[in-house]
Amino acid sequence: MSRLAIAFALVSTPALAQVSTLAGTDGPNSLGTVPCATTAGEPLRSCHAELRRRDDGSATLAVGIGNGDVRNIYFTDGVPDSTDSAARISHELRGDIMVIFVDPGEVYELPMAALKAQ
Repeated sequence: MSRLAIAFALVSTPALAQVSTLAGTDGPNSLGTVPCATTAGEPLRSCHAELRRRDDGSATLAVGIGNGDVRNIYFTDGVPDSTDSAARISHELRGDIMVIFVDPGEVYELPMAALKAQ
């Protein structure tokens, strides 16, 4: 899969494609947006995101959550296993979408296609 295809996989619809403004973006990272909510009960909105892949197969999803803050979600073998927060993380699959929960109320949606090896 090409890097361009991965970039579009992060975007829930073509109309939501935007230029990322996350600090520290460089190299062959996939840029786009993902649906997210950062407060319990908040509706999902489009958040700038970058999927940073490493040679060892791990990855980091960096999501701009507002006010210049970025939530980093760390993946091992395609599974989100930690964040840059001390909060508990969990996930579930809903069809071809991985829904990631970071306590107490953060929600992130990521297409499974974005996590597949290139």
